[in-house]
Amino acid sequence: APELSQQCIEEQAADVFVRSNSEGKKLNQSDFILTLMSVFWDEGRTELETFCRAARQHGPAGQASPFNAIFQPDPDHLLRVDGGVAFRRARLEHVYSLLRGKDLATGEASPEKRANQFSKLRDAQGRVLNLTYWADFLNVVRAAGYRSAKYISSVNALVFAYQLYLLGRTEYGVEGFKLKNAIARWLFMSLLTGRFTSSPESRMEQDLAELRDMTSAEQFLARLATVESATLTDDYWTKTLPLDLATSSGRSPALFGFYAAQTLLDANALFSSMKVVDLLDPPAQGQKKSLERHHLFPKKHLIKLGIEGIRDTNQIANYALVEWDDNIAISDASPAQYWPKYAARFAPETLAAMMRWHALPQDWWTLSYEEFLVARRPLIADVIRQGYAKLRGEAG
Repeated sequence: APELSQQCIEEQAADVFVRSNSEGKKLNQSDFILTLMSVFWDEGRTELETFCRAARQHGPAGQASPFNAIFQPDPDHLLRVDGGVAFRRARLEHVYSLLRGKDLATGEASPEKRANQFSKLRDAQGRVLNLTYWADFLNVVRAAGYRSAKYISSVNALVFAYQLYLLGRTEYGVEGFKLKNAIARWLFMSLLTGRFTSSPESRMEQDLAELRDMTSAEQFLARLATVESATLTDDYWTKTLPLDLATSSGRSPALFGFYAAQTLLDANALFSSMKVVDLLDPPAQGQKKSLERHHLFPKKHLIKLGIEGIRDTNQIANYALVEWDDNIAISDASPAQYWPKYAARFAPETLAAMMRWHALPQDWWTLSYEEFLVARRPLIADVIRQGYAKLRGEAG
């Protein structure tokens, strides 16, 4: 068959786009790129989609697999990692233009440029789907205190952290221990502050742009550290974060940051000898001990006090992690009723540590509900700060 011209190939691709659209599917930039891959590198698209499926299901026993309980990406997530590693670009429209062989400055396209850009994509994707790098990165996420997808509020933060990890390891030659430490801190910071929650492409584009001129491991690490210290200021810890905790959102980044900090600090669950980390960690097999979010001021007790709205009863500062059977037993008793009974289980120093880990104010069971919430939020923020200090290798 005669070789199809560049123009004809692109017309075919355009035809696929039109037919897909006519079936009512709204196409996004990742669909355009995946279709372009089908035309020019179908094997690469297949590898990407196969990897994403395998991350969601157990592979054959004894065989390396991307399967995990922390990060189960869609193809467009890993396309973003591809684009960041290959081109230092986060905007998928830019990645699409580059893969069509366009010069972003002049707008001119050529088959030679396209072939060159696809060559860069191949090289990048080889690293993105490398099972050694992938497993190593997942251990970095665990080291940051995050053990399950259930407690990660932004997949985009994982996407960008994986880009940074791969760039640090394969482009900047950062020493392994330093890299893992830096990426764990970055991930903790970006998840906690919601750095990639709104306008993630713009934010990622800015962050990647800063790295384009950097050539050494020292510059790379210094850039990450600069963003961290500019973001996690004293004002952030003492003012912004306590305000962020004044919410009833069940998927709050601040709440998940609290769990991550308790994991890092090796805290026990409330009223328990079990570690928070052991209760949050997805089980390797079989059933695990159930962990529940317990209302420290139980809902039924608050309703008796005339406090009924979910916005009030489900405040983050009213939650603590307890084992399931304790949560059932406490039921609707007031703190003044149940706390002394549970506190009596523990030696004074054990109880004091538990109160610190769970950010419980002094004599909290005697406070009004509103006083309790106001007193506990800064204490939760301080536990999160201690978790971050542990990541930084500081005493706390």
